[in-house]
Amino acid sequence: MPDKLYGLIGNNISYSFSKKYFTERFEKDNAFHCHYQNFDIPNIEEFRDVVKNYPQLSGLNVTIPYKEAICPYLDKISNKATQIGAVNVIRFTKKGKLKGYNSDYYGFKKSLVALLKPHHKNALILGTGGASKAVAFALETLDIVFTFVSRENTENAIDYSRINATTFDNYQIIINCTPLGTSPNVKECPPIPCEYFTENHIAYDLIYNPEETEFLKNARKKGAITKNGLEMLVLQAERAWKIWNK
Repeated sequence: MPDKLYGLIGNNISYSFSKKYFTERFEKDNAFHCHYQNFDIPNIEEFRDVVKNYPQLSGLNVTIPYKEAICPYLDKISNKATQIGAVNVIRFTKKGKLKGYNSDYYGFKKSLVALLKPHHKNALILGTGGASKAVAFALETLDIVFTFVSRENTENAIDYSRINATTFDNYQIIINCTPLGTSPNVKECPPIPCEYFTENHIAYDLIYNPEETEFLKNARKKGAITKNGLEMLVLQAERAWKIWNK
């Protein structure tokens, strides 16, 4: 069986979950013909070189900061990924075409559902990047109303200065989709007044390294249900594997 190469497109991705996860998966399944490699590229234009120089590529994951920027480089994008506006999985079709998918929304949705109670009706999404778009799409399918929070007030988002005790009364789910708090900058935290968390809140952080970010720590101290992004990552990775092997 010819060797198959899978990989991750991103920038500053040495910490990557994907490489370790898939390498261990291939070993466990005795899939010795499968390999996984990080493609750390400083700008998205270099994506074409990766595809050209590695003809054995069979599938790619996409991470920060290219989940949106990758779209124009693909031949086709799935309906869901089109609606989301971000791609985190690329499949190499038998005809040599590149098709984009989004498995982030699936991983997030499946990992959130178990935590939901009837009073969890509204969510604040901290950040407006590619991951936040997948989170918003998942919330929409769950009939949860959401508001984006950004550093600046825009047509589609409020800024952090607008968040106060009343906001916490009105929004029972707070999701961190920013990189604030990722190792090694573990003391960083989104600038929200965490003292207003209660046991009625869910604090969800897409970050998985460290296991408990400052954001989650602050929320837990106030009694909130907390969850990091590890289960979401595993679920989206397994979904990616299914997409590649359609």
